[in-house]
Amino acid sequence: MPNSPFSPSAPAHTEAAAERDHWVFAYGSLMWNPGFAFVERVEATLVGAHRALCIYSFHHRGTPEHPGLVLGLDSGGSCRGIAYKVAAADWPQTHVYLTEREQISGVYRETTRRVNLKDAARTNAPAVAYVANRAHPQYARGLGLEDQLHMVRRSHGLSGPNRDYVLATVDALAAMGIVDSGLSWIAHRLRDGQG
Repeated sequence: MPNSPFSPSAPAHTEAAAERDHWVFAYGSLMWNPGFAFVERVEATLVGAHRALCIYSFHHRGTPEHPGLVLGLDSGGSCRGIAYKVAAADWPQTHVYLTEREQISGVYRETTRRVNLKDAARTNAPAVAYVANRAHPQYARGLGLEDQLHMVRRSHGLSGPNRDYVLATVDALAAMGIVDSGLSWIAHRLRDGQG
């Protein structure tokens, strides 16, 4: 499946890759907390996958006893987010950082996908993206909004409360003019103390 968002691609840290700048596609916490140096930040769209609260978090936003929920790129649709351009000289350390942050348990697969850039001078670029591994035990399949709200409300991990993660993401999306109906429903109830 060469065009699948879940197909592995050439590693993003090969010798040839070290000689060029890289793009990283952000759709969740990387939008508001990238944690790495970049030379450009451009709104972008990835086609073939959508943003979803589909990953059980046992580390950053929850524990094995009380898992949180974090975002993944799940199959189908499209996703608006941010593309960060990382200078070639910074890529090796950035890739190490992203691997440590995103690949704790293997629930995300690192792929390289073309994203459409919201930039008059360019139309698209290859970007490193982290997509949900549906075969992993931490893939959260078929949770309704009420269940998602319950898990987000009660969970806390090494990076803080799960609710803060969801609210910061909704705020980052709103700043871009994006309304994610499911996330917005959860955020509204978190802010109002409902659920």
